[in-house]
Amino acid sequence: MNTFITMLRGINVSGQKKIKMEEFRALYESLNLKNVKTYIQSGNVIFECSHSNISELTDKIEKIIKQTFGFSVPVIIRTKNEFKHLIDNNPFYGERKEDITKLHVTFLADIPSDSSLSVINELEDKSDQLAIAGKNIYLFCPNGYARTKLTNNYFEKILNISATTRNWKTVNKLYDLVKEDSE
Repeated sequence: MNTFITMLRGINVSGQKKIKMEEFRALYESLNLKNVKTYIQSGNVIFECSHSNISELTDKIEKIIKQTFGFSVPVIIRTKNEFKHLIDNNPFYGERKEDITKLHVTFLADIPSDSSLSVINELEDKSDQLAIAGKNIYLFCPNGYARTKLTNNYFEKILNISATTRNWKTVNKLYDLVKEDSE
């Protein structure tokens, strides 16, 4: 069995796209996904399945959400191993030991093109820092995420890719949950 973590963009934010986590669990279980767990109300779902094609899983989940709840939601999936690699390689935490309340990860649906990355690398506001690693963007926002220009909307506009962001505490908690299952 493969263990996956899905992160849905824009669920239960400001009264929009409301879905109870019990409904999410039931929805995922209806797709024959096993050991389904949710974490907080923002669309984090962990599951196991023998399927390994992430693109097909993403499509299945997005379609059933649309059919069941009547709205589209970008779904971003990572494996347990991808999460471990992500945590082990955060340049702002691993090397610099920055305040974890200022650290975030933006998860991208795909690897961005070189041309769109060049636009991001020319940021005017250098108070916030980022490090791009494949389909993930590490963020250090010393003034807080609420004050950064490096939001999901910004990255989606520049990169033309779906994105969702989680704070460092949530990233670690999600990985802790998948580790518990394998112990």
